[in-house]
Amino acid sequence: MSANCLIVGIQGLELTPEETTLFREVQPAGYILFTRNLENAAQIRQLTDSLRDLSYDPPFIAIDQEGGRVWRTREMGAAPPDAASFADKGTFAQISTFGALTGQLLELLGINFNFAPVLDLDHHPNENNGLRGRCWGNDSQSVIDKAGLFNRWMRKNGVYGCGKHFPTNGLALSDPHHELPVADISREDLLKEDLLPYTALMPELDGIMACHLHFPQLDSEYPASLSKNILTGLLRNQLGYEGLILTDDLDMGAIVNHYGRGPDVRLALEAGADLALICHQTDSIPAVLKDLAQLPAGILDDASKRVDKARRKLSKPPEFSESRLETVNQKLVELTRETIGTEYFEPAHSPQSPVEKY
Repeated sequence: MSANCLIVGIQGLELTPEETTLFREVQPAGYILFTRNLENAAQIRQLTDSLRDLSYDPPFIAIDQEGGRVWRTREMGAAPPDAASFADKGTFAQISTFGALTGQLLELLGINFNFAPVLDLDHHPNENNGLRGRCWGNDSQSVIDKAGLFNRWMRKNGVYGCGKHFPTNGLALSDPHHELPVADISREDLLKEDLLPYTALMPELDGIMACHLHFPQLDSEYPASLSKNILTGLLRNQLGYEGLILTDDLDMGAIVNHYGRGPDVRLALEAGADLALICHQTDSIPAVLKDLAQLPAGILDDASKRVDKARRKLSKPPEFSESRLETVNQKLVELTRETIGTEYFEPAHSPQSPVEKY
């Protein structure tokens, strides 16, 4: 069975022979890169080129490049501020430039899908909930204006954007990587505030990523990433979203340890996700595909059509240029200095979530 419903992680700086054989055989829809995959720009581009070479159709090549503490390339170039700093101190022009330069940087590296911007309203800005500094504000209009600008200008430069974490991670008081936190809020109250950035920016979002929070008033049994009530009932049917729906990383202990590998992916796809993320336990892919083979015929047809349509529209990366890359990095340094007064953003707090360290 094809892995056209999966975005998967890679072990190191280059593909192992085992990964090459597996990926060529099962053809994942795409790949996601983490710090463990990044050494320098030339190495990154060689890796992304190799991923394209073994794919029959253009693959999604994704990353989390939000700014601040979640900026995967910070050790090899510029380190721009996080979303909260841009929202607080940046002008609209500076935010637009940040989006454009993010797109230019990623495009040169051969990366075509950024899992950003965060659209969560930051209801608990001082809590250790994994979102500190990553949100564009706690007011829906501010998030719409500023996250929308970042996303719009990034997309103008050839990189897909993905809003996250639907319907919201902003109500979590704990880290959803380790447990299933509960957000006791009604559909009506979500529609009043937290869902407004999604409804406003929906036409410009190539993907929307579902969170792992449990919303008992929306689904008594499953977290959002596995909930048909939320992914199909709310996001597709009520809000009318037509783009890609992705899960957050299913390797997070909150999910895989609770539901098991294979059933977790199957539940997500049955709920309405188009793409399931397996970021670390890539040796489980054959077991996942065996489990998915038990799905009724045709259940993934609509998802497959959306995935194929999005892949056909991916931009081909430009020829790699060290000088152009240096120019982009220097512009990011200048933008950082203009926005926060220093050339390199240093987080004021210790890491809040494993996402920051991957």
